[in-house]
Amino acid sequence: MSIITLTIQCPDQKGIIADVTQFIYSNKGNILYIDQYVDRENKAFFMRLESEFISKENAISTFHLSFEKGPAKKYNMKWSLFQKEQKRRMALFVSKYDHCLYDLLGRFKSGELDVEIPFIYSNHPDLKHIADSFGIQFYHFPVSKSNKFEAEDFQLNLLKKYNISFIVLARYMQIISSKLIKEYTNSIINIHHSFLPAFPGAKPYHSAFERGVKIIGATSHYVTDELDGGPIIEQDVSHVSHSHSIDHLLSIGRDLEKIVLSRAVKNHINHKVMVYKNKTIIFS
Repeated sequence: MSIITLTIQCPDQKGIIADVTQFIYSNKGNILYIDQYVDRENKAFFMRLESEFISKENAISTFHLSFEKGPAKKYNMKWSLFQKEQKRRMALFVSKYDHCLYDLLGRFKSGELDVEIPFIYSNHPDLKHIADSFGIQFYHFPVSKSNKFEAEDFQLNLLKKYNISFIVLARYMQIISSKLIKEYTNSIINIHHSFLPAFPGAKPYHSAFERGVKIIGATSHYVTDELDGGPIIEQDVSHVSHSHSIDHLLSIGRDLEKIVLSRAVKNHINHKVMVYKNKTIIFS
């Protein structure tokens, strides 16, 4: 048995759902899940579908070619097909903060994240012991103003060597290069506190504390050339009050970052995120 996920984006028009589901049926597929969304303002149609097929040699490649010549061509679709048994390969980029790294690796070890993690990369050596404890290869390359291009080449060579599908910045405190972003469009996931741009800088929680904020939060998004301006995948907030100290804010913030990042990663792994005009459609 082979399970596939089909994602579709195209101009909205009549007959799309009927034709796609009929195509699945005629190819002896059994639909397990289907959801769709219509952006009426932009007249755009989005669909996510999961289906199972009795495994046969070359069955998926045959399906791919037939779908391309059939519904995809008819409705001018941008579409992707993913096989469940083919795990995505995730690279983790970190610096010195370890809370998001520990959380993702714990979820990975427990089977919650259905991915492969070939390596962890960092611009500091501090978290190597964590990679070692989980039996994952660790690469360290210090980044400075003078070696930005060398660091970029090092990263790209690693990503190519290990055939990486997507990158997670688990509190990686460096700006990602345009070349890397172009190579992994909508495939680099970042996490940050939601105080931006009101509370930028190295100590946003301290700034927020001084202003007496009533909520704090975290945002996970895809990385684009616009700093912290990419399509948002997941967000969450927690209420706080004057009684919370800076340490309390930091603790709550770290918990939010872990939760929000893990949700975003799960959505990406399960092909539940579609990007359209710098915004996301997140299927359930």
